Amino acid sequence: MAELLLELFSEEIPARMQAKAEADLLAALTARLKEAGLGSKAAFAISGPRRLTAVIEGLDERSADVREEKKGPKVGAPQQAIDGFLRGAGLTSIDEAGIVSDPKKGDSYVAYQTVPGREAVDVIAEAVPAIVRAFSWPKSMRTAGGDLRWVRPLQRIVCVLDGAVVPFEVGGVVSANVTEGHRVNGRGPYTVKGWKHYKKSLEGKGHVILSRPDRRARILEGIADVCGKAGLELVPDEGLLEEVTGLAEWPVVLLGQMDPTFLDLPPEVIKLSMRTHQKYFAVRRPGAEGLAPNFIVVANMTASDGGVKIAEGNARVLSARLSDARFFWEKDKATPLEVMGQKLSTIAFKQELGSLGDKVERVAALARELAPKVGADPDLAERAARLAKADLVSEMVGEFPELQGVMGRYYARAAGEDARVADAIRDHYKPQGPSDAVPSEPVAVAVALADKLDTLVGFWAIDEKPTGSKDPFALRRAALGVVRIVLENQCRFKLRYLLMDHNEVVVDWKRPPQTKDELLKTFDHCAMLVDDLLSFFADRLKQVLRDQGKRHDLIDAVFALGEDDLVLIVKRVEALGAFLETEDGATLLAGYKRAANILKAEEKKGALPETLSVDGVLVAKGPAVEQALWAALQGTTASLEAPLAEEDFAGAMRVLAGLRGPVDAFFEGVMVNDPDAALRANRLALLAEVRGALHKVADFSKIEG
Repeated sequence: MAELLLELFSEEIPARMQAKAEADLLAALTARLKEAGLGSKAAFAISGPRRLTAVIEGLDERSADVREEKKGPKVGAPQQAIDGFLRGAGLTSIDEAGIVSDPKKGDSYVAYQTVPGREAVDVIAEAVPAIVRAFSWPKSMRTAGGDLRWVRPLQRIVCVLDGAVVPFEVGGVVSANVTEGHRVNGRGPYTVKGWKHYKKSLEGKGHVILSRPDRRARILEGIADVCGKAGLELVPDEGLLEEVTGLAEWPVVLLGQMDPTFLDLPPEVIKLSMRTHQKYFAVRRPGAEGLAPNFIVVANMTASDGGVKIAEGNARVLSARLSDARFFWEKDKATPLEVMGQKLSTIAFKQELGSLGDKVERVAALARELAPKVGADPDLAERAARLAKADLVSEMVGEFPELQGVMGRYYARAAGEDARVADAIRDHYKPQGPSDAVPSEPVAVAVALADKLDTLVGFWAIDEKPTGSKDPFALRRAALGVVRIVLENQCRFKLRYLLMDHNEVVVDWKRPPQTKDELLKTFDHCAMLVDDLLSFFADRLKQVLRDQGKRHDLIDAVFALGEDDLVLIVKRVEALGAFLETEDGATLLAGYKRAANILKAEEKKGALPETLSVDGVLVAKGPAVEQALWAALQGTTASLEAPLAEEDFAGAMRVLAGLRGPVDAFFEGVMVNDPDAALRANRLALLAEVRGALHKVADFSKIEG
């Protein structure tokens, strides 16, 4: 058993690419070795700012010999066929071949050959160059004068098998057993024999912490130490933590001081300026609002003065950045949001849908319409919608696009706008992901829904819907946002009517059709678009409910009724799911399936009448179980009205449960396909009544099982 150490050393690898590259290298290397017949006991990979390293432990030193079988012609075949077989198998005489018997095909010749195994060193020398040349990076560059593409110029390749170099060359880089450490604190070079020696050399004199988890842990320990000494706490930022973990080979955490006068800037501006430009962490006093006049920087070296000069230099750079931010802040505050908003008419939203100014007008009208439905003040909802996009033309959002909405809120508050309007400006973009909270204040809810619905209706109107995995305008996220906002705020409205009305606004019928036929054609097209968009919402609703453990087929069963009140759909789904888990529910579903299958079979023989009506006189002449089912159906139909009107779907399910016994008894005691045509038709009508009763709650034909 042998140990393989492979290191690909280059200039700095972008932090966001390291983790995936680490996994890709390990997967490619282990796959190549396995294909070559080399087994191993363990394998792992690590990544850092300048290196990808893979280690294979317990590797076979040589692959096993393989005995191959080459089938030939049948015994007694023409000599020409036998001669061809001998040439292909490398035999000089047919006597060297074996004979195998098959009960169906008879006796045939066969040649056995042994393919010798390969030495691991030869397999590796062939595999690694192929892996390097085929390696996939999101972005890569070609080395000057060569044809090798790598994320950054490849400088060294360490490839050692049990202490010996595996010789090969890739793009002018020759494999060796020499690596280097930290640029400043321990460059080296270091000659390595294997993984343990490699790790000891680099993490010792080399001042390189090799694994991502170890670097992350060191950063967190350093942050806890400096914050504890200063009486501060970190403002959590997982994304930044992951990034700096990939930037520093030898992370050293330092606490810097910032000019406290900058604390009059919005904290989001300070944090984003620190994060985006300098990769600093923000800190605060425990229990206090706002930020502390400090920052945390993760240096990539140990300084002789303990990092004092590094912290001071970073403070000067941060002051310059925040001075720019203050200039933007003051300039923006001097311009009313209404004035900023006027520029939106010069910015294209989508060519077929007009400018951002056109979108604002549509959203404002829709927000006003939605306001009463979600408990919001219509005037405030319209006001918030008209100002919601204005900060897109501000200097601050131009510098930090992530602050759209956030800065609009600050500018609105500074101008004395109602707090509900200001908050709606910030929150109308929410939720921007599955972990993001949804707006809950009614004005913000109205504007957020209006903004997303306008986008969806607009792109459906111009036939630019998501296809496959492609969704360049984030329409799935917008629809998911609508679903989450509606459900979490229990918003009650008919989605179809709202979409139909807004489609007319988007299409903007400035020149309405002149004839009745043209008008009907346009209306039909609108209805078709809305049907398709409702199906899109149904898929998003399934996604949300599936994450909650609910069944997708139950959603289909409720949607099939034409229901478009999302809150009501969920209520029906929950009640239906609970009902089907009971014995009554499961049995009634089986009875429904039986009734539906009989009706479907009869429909194949010939179209059934559009309306199958039960003749009570014929029922009265039939057996008692038939009479009992008819009586139960009449009672069920009457009893369902109250719970359905009151949205008591659990109560409706209890009413339906009363059909279980009569339905079972009917199928056991009655032959539906009676020779008497009148009786047959009447009993089919009874089954249609059973189906119709259950369809008042859901389309049971959509339910699986």
